[in-house]
Order: sequence, then structure tokens, then C-alpha cells
Amino acid sequence: MEMVEKAKPTANFKLVILKGKVYLETYEKAFQTRDTFTLWGILQLLRRYPRMLPDLELMFDCVDWPVVSIGQNNVIDPPPLFRYCGNDDTLDLVFPDWSFWGWAEVNVKPWEILSGELKEGNKRISWDKREPYAYWKGNPSVAKTRQDLMACNISDKQDWNARLYAQDWGRESQEGYKKSDLTNQCTHRYKVYIEGSAWSVSEKYILACDSPTLLVKPHYYDFFTRGLVPVHHYWPIQEDDKCKSIKYAVDWGNTHTKKAQNIGKAASDFIQQELKMDFVYDYMFHLLNSYAKLFRYQPSISDKAVELCVESMVCNAQGIEKKFMLESLVKGPSNTDPCIMPPPYDPPSLQTQIKRKQSLIERIEYKEKSYWKKKNVTS
Repeated sequence: MEMVEKAKPTANFKLVILKGKVYLETYEKAFQTRDTFTLWGILQLLRRYPRMLPDLELMFDCVDWPVVSIGQNNVIDPPPLFRYCGNDDTLDLVFPDWSFWGWAEVNVKPWEILSGELKEGNKRISWDKREPYAYWKGNPSVAKTRQDLMACNISDKQDWNARLYAQDWGRESQEGYKKSDLTNQCTHRYKVYIEGSAWSVSEKYILACDSPTLLVKPHYYDFFTRGLVPVHHYWPIQEDDKCKSIKYAVDWGNTHTKKAQNIGKAASDFIQQELKMDFVYDYMFHLLNSYAKLFRYQPSISDKAVELCVESMVCNAQGIEKKFMLESLVKGPSNTDPCIMPPPYDPPSLQTQIKRKQSLIERIEYKEKSYWKKKNVTS
């Protein structure tokens, strides 16, 4: 109980599941509708697997950055704080982000619908007919690393093989989101993924395109990205020398077209097959079920908590928020049980996987360095 309460200072809300019912105590409203659609997703999990989760209570922080540092104070009793991403220096518990049920503020549909539309969008332009450049569109103002990326845009002096665009969400909202339709953005042979202030929701949308993802070295992970393998699912881009790294990646891909297409296809297959909502819900189920087994006390409902249910959330919602809720509504209990979790990696096997990924990245960095050395000698 003390560990749970230690997570309260930064939490947006406390959620209690008791005898299959959900109770909410709000501490601070989250940015946009992050908390709303996270709570909606949890309610859908309980509709899918009714009364299959034990009693539990949890603290959830909807801000991007993980805060439970791996330090002396947290070695014995780290506060169990749920959020959307983590990194190697923190212990926050990583949970699927709100956009799987819809991101109302930027008109991004629930994932079950959008993933199918992205698959169809891939078919509009064959890879060889796409623009032979790296494409990125987003908000560069949220992080210095994105501002640095914009320096890689085409100019009178240099062409780094990148076509980069700043997204104006205010204008998009006024114009009906005509230029931000994710299903129309598989127009270039390569897509760039770069983190914002922390991890970015955009990663799954970028990977879903058959175009190889040029992934700028990340510092954060969400619940599925550690399953991605460099050179197989994406092409690694150096963070401290983005422009040269992007140019080399595009030059390599345009020379090795079959291999480049295989990388793009492996990523989009991963997104379509491994990131189905069936598995998103199963991840949520196993995470919460494993978490609930750690309790040594009986969770209870405070005087400030209110019962949360699907009907009340839908009735209180309006416009596109309500539309997305109805579109992502779980119609009834699943006909099958949650998937069976494989046993965890033993430490040696896990270290082998980590070292293999690092070795693949280092191999690309070596080839990139040799490419530029040769180019400089030639010029």
C-alpha cells in the first residue's frame, strides 16, 4: 500500500478494480483526452474479459516522461506507476497509449479501424513508384532533436535525400485534417521516425507503411517496440549526425531496392500481425493480472472515487470523442481466453538478444562511416 501511494505525486488518476467494477479517483486532468481514452480502453478490456481480472488498484501518469528512476531509493520498494513509455534508467510500468482507442484532438481514428485503412493505403502507390526520398511530417518544436532534423531538409546548398515538413495542427483542424490523413502518407520510399519530448505515438503509423522506417536512435520504448530488430524491421539512424546518416540510408536503399523493400514489408507485417487489438488487450490483461498478484492487501474505494462505466462515459462524451468511443467499443465477451504468455527470457538469452541488436546497429554505422570516407576521398 505504501508503494502504491508513493506513486501518487505525479499520477493523474488512481484506478480501482473491485469485483469486476471500475472506480476512478482523479487527481489532475491529463493533457487533451489522454486519460479519457486510457480509461475507456481499460473498460473495453473488462468487457472483453469480464470478471477475469483480480481486485487491484493502480496509479497512472499520462505525461510522456518516465519518472521512477533506478536509484537507491527505489531499489527495494519502487512505486508502481503506469504510463505510456519507459527507458533504461526508469522503472515505470509501460501501458498501451490512449491512441489505440482514438486521438480525438488530431482526428486519428481508433487503431482497429485505422490499421486496416493503413494496409489499404499501402496499395495505392507501389514502392518503386514512390518518391525516392525520406519523408517526415510532424511538430518540430517539441524537441531539439526534431529541430536538428529539419536542418536535413533540401536546400540550395545540399540535398540530404530528406523531405521534411512541419505540421500545423491549428490549420489542419480548421481545414478538416485534409493534409494529415495518415492513410495518404505512404508516398515516399522511406519514412523517418524521431522521438519528440519522449517516445512518439507516431511510431506505429510510420512502421505500418511498406516504406522502410529510418529510425533515429531512440531513448524511450513503448510496450511493443523492444520487439523490433534493426536492419530487419527498420534502418538505424545516428542521432548526432542525422543528415549524413539519412542520406546514406536512402542511397543504400535506392541501390539495394529489394533489400530495402523487405525491411519496409517486415515492419508493416509486424504492425499488422503483432499489434492487432487482440494482442493489445492480451498485453493489458497479462500486465494487470501479473501486477495484481503482487498485492498483499485488499484494495478499497475512497470517498472521492466514482464508479466508471461504459454507459456514463459515452453519455458524457460529445462529437468526435463520442464517435471514437462507439467505434472502439468491445461488443461483448471474447470467445477465447487471453493468449498464453511464453516463459520470460533467462538473463543470458536476454543479453544475447540485446547484444545482437547492438551489433547490427554498429555494423550499419561502420558501413556508413566507410561510405562517407570513400565519398570524401573521391570528391
